[in-house]
Amino acid sequence: MKKHIALPIVLAVLLVATQGLAAEIKGAGSTFVAPVMTKWTNAYKAKTGNDVSYQAVGSSTGLSLIKTDAVDFGTSDMPLGPKELDRLGLMQFPIVIGGVVPVVNIDGVKPGQIRFTGQVLAEIYLGKLKSWNDPAIAAINPDISLPKVPITVVHRIDGSGTTFNWSNYLSKVSPQWQRSVGEGTSVEWPLGLGGRGNDGVASLVGLIPGAIGYLEYTHALQRLDKISFGIVQNSAGNYVVPDAASFQAAASSVNWKAEQDFHLVLTDAPGEDAYPITATTFVLMPKTAKHRERSAAVIDFVRWSLENGKSEAQTLNYVPLPPDLIEQIERYWRESIATASTVSASATGKR
Repeated sequence: MKKHIALPIVLAVLLVATQGLAAEIKGAGSTFVAPVMTKWTNAYKAKTGNDVSYQAVGSSTGLSLIKTDAVDFGTSDMPLGPKELDRLGLMQFPIVIGGVVPVVNIDGVKPGQIRFTGQVLAEIYLGKLKSWNDPAIAAINPDISLPKVPITVVHRIDGSGTTFNWSNYLSKVSPQWQRSVGEGTSVEWPLGLGGRGNDGVASLVGLIPGAIGYLEYTHALQRLDKISFGIVQNSAGNYVVPDAASFQAAASSVNWKAEQDFHLVLTDAPGEDAYPITATTFVLMPKTAKHRERSAAVIDFVRWSLENGKSEAQTLNYVPLPPDLIEQIERYWRESIATASTVSASATGKR
């Protein structure tokens, strides 16, 4: 069965690659992955001539658009569970790994200089710590002269996978956060100002002295003229600098093969060098596509990006997926498409 189902997909991919697309392939979702997605779509078009457009509208909107078949693929930094995927008729697989970092606007504080524990971050976002010279913050930053400046909390206002990973991490390290706020792409924030997308959060933090927010790491690096990022204590008790090596250390601590539909969250991963707010972006697409050639073209784009876009990912401080995980994803494609086709044939009485 798998051989017969896979063959039309392969032929469709070859057709797309050699003749080009009648219309551009459309994707939407995660702002977390936007910087590398821009690199990949441009490089893919230069190599193949095929257009792939991507709208960084947030994980929640990306999921809504793929549910309604408004785009050819969606992206999210929050994985869906296997039961929900089955209910929606979707398949899900990782595409890249990165990190979420706390960012601050404190005069004189350099990038990577200020330290945070998960508990301190939770108490700041709960409104319990109100000034930067609070003893709880000063105790873990003895080498910094922190000012008596009010803390202004900034968060995402849109449904966001970055918010999911941030709130998921805080839920793991703070029982009070878990009880009172919890986790999700959107949460009921106890206080603070809201910005839309990573860019919106970065702009607000950059404008307000004493502000704190959270950003995907590459977005933070692009704003170092106005904001600084902090380092976070991991589960081993070490303060870890966010970079590709510490994201890789977190990713290496998990077993992707043990999880159905790649349903894994990398926050608070074990390991001496693991960055504690490491995150994964997932691609979501239908198992049974209305336009098979467009679905095949999406898979061709993703395969090309995974195999040929590693340097672009590394340049932007993302972690490209290792070869064995890429092979696992390709097997998943074949199995998911075969399963969907079998179910469809059974439903119509075909054999």
